[in-house]
Amino acid sequence: MRLEEELAKDAPSQDTFLTIGVFDGVHRGHQYLLDQLKGKAWEGGRMPGVVTFTHHPRKVLSPQSLLPFLITLEDRKRLLRELGIPLIVPLTFSKAMARLTARDFLQPLGQYLRMRGLVVGEDFALGRGREGDVSSLKRLAPELGFELVVVAPYLWQGQVVSSTAIRQALAQGEMRLVRDLLGRPFSLSGPVVEGRARGRELGFPTANLYLDPNQALPAYGVYATRAYVDGQTHPAVTNIGLRPTFGEKERTVEVHLLDFHGDLLGQELRIELLARLREERRFSDPQGLRSQIEKDIAQARELLAHAV
Repeated sequence: MRLEEELAKDAPSQDTFLTIGVFDGVHRGHQYLLDQLKGKAWEGGRMPGVVTFTHHPRKVLSPQSLLPFLITLEDRKRLLRELGIPLIVPLTFSKAMARLTARDFLQPLGQYLRMRGLVVGEDFALGRGREGDVSSLKRLAPELGFELVVVAPYLWQGQVVSSTAIRQALAQGEMRLVRDLLGRPFSLSGPVVEGRARGRELGFPTANLYLDPNQALPAYGVYATRAYVDGQTHPAVTNIGLRPTFGEKERTVEVHLLDFHGDLLGQELRIELLARLREERRFSDPQGLRSQIEKDIAQARELLAHAV
């Protein structure tokens, strides 16, 4: 069975305290729950671990309503490691897994991952038809030999922090609120691919970032950003949108690294979006766009010089 095969690959050498979830964004609410997890795990001499999924279960359960994801699986794992989680177990959610009862899903976690504790939020549920809610888990815990810890929702300035709230703020281009809810700047990462050289023709060469079509993006516009490549940080200006001046209809993410000279094609690039400078708009001619880009760069330099 695929579940057991995947669990066996990550079998730890000591007892564990786990949490389960997609953890899309690894936002402040997730970070709060992970802090509770680490505290409970280490005080009992157990390893904290996260059981997550390679893609959102909605991709299997309701593909027609699939939500765009906030971060890639690789970035999710990187952030979890940075937060002090040594055991990260990504599972492939499938139709077969969706049919498992809560007991059938949790029992192998005890067998292969040595789960002796489980930390969940108040609205947590798993198993066929979400039958494994908190009340069901309280009955299952003694039977399966693990301690259940239920964590209250985390509030940020009176608001429950959730991936949905972050997507909504992102769609409005409210990057300060996005940063507050995430606990860090929103970032995008991917390989640099061949573009149409529009930026180079204007005198502002850009790196065209390839992203999964299901990657969540902020409102179209121009952003002050930080770019990370080969361990180096560079100030940058990023345009996200459809390049209406040139009548194009394909969504693009174009990054102009300030004071950078070199070929980034094929390299992995990560950017942090700090502030939206303006909305994307159509200019009557390339010269008008060139003049506006110069203003964008000047504004971005000023903003980035004082950003923390």
